[in-house]
Amino acid sequence: MNAPTVAELVAKGETPEILFWVGCAGSFDDRAKRVTQAFVKILNAVNIKFAVLGTEETCTGDPARRAGNEFLFQMQAMSNIQVLNGYGIKKIVTACPHCFNTLKNEYPELGGNYEVVHHTTLLQQLINEGKIKMTEGGSFKGKKITYHDSCYLGRANNIYEAPREVLKALDADLVEMKRSRTTGLCCGAGGAQMFKEPEKGNKEINIVRTEDALATGATTVAVACPFCMTMITDGMKNKEKEDEIKVKDLAELIAESL
Repeated sequence: MNAPTVAELVAKGETPEILFWVGCAGSFDDRAKRVTQAFVKILNAVNIKFAVLGTEETCTGDPARRAGNEFLFQMQAMSNIQVLNGYGIKKIVTACPHCFNTLKNEYPELGGNYEVVHHTTLLQQLINEGKIKMTEGGSFKGKKITYHDSCYLGRANNIYEAPREVLKALDADLVEMKRSRTTGLCCGAGGAQMFKEPEKGNKEINIVRTEDALATGATTVAVACPFCMTMITDGMKNKEKEDEIKVKDLAELIAESL
């Protein structure tokens, strides 16, 4: 994979146009790694001068803060801000809404001020500018796709249209779930729930959300978050639908259609 580190570019006297913040899931989770690879493929295809931090990137601190460990969050955030400011980073793109929200809205109070964009917004811009060109009559033409709104992208940051515009570019038949946009339902992983067992109840949230997706009759569920990816995929396995219905990140759908 052609993904230079910021340190390598700086050693050559160059600076990246954009820093790709990979995030913990995109670095270590086997399923999310494929999203990282797809996004890097797109960035290379459109000749964007980007770089990653590599081993200098650590967790943004989002799970620590959501779980109530403010001290750990501030330690992790300050460490990252030191690295980012040391390299003079101005613009960051990330495929994780949790990283996006934390870097964009919570780092400024600690001295980390950057232009932070989610990968769906960048993909929409690249499509609108004509830099991403799809193959005519691609593999998704006329296929039913439904989109699950990530809480940290939708309700927390009001990004609803960019992911849908990207899906429309695929020529797919976008079918909405009953609960979508501002009334979308959480996948069940937010607020650090990802890392603990659910409380007792009648049904797990991700199963309820999977049922919402199945009710649309779509053959692909598009997501834009590694947590949502895990939860909806687990829901499909629970319903024994994982072979019929694919859960894919928007970057993967675009990379397949280039």
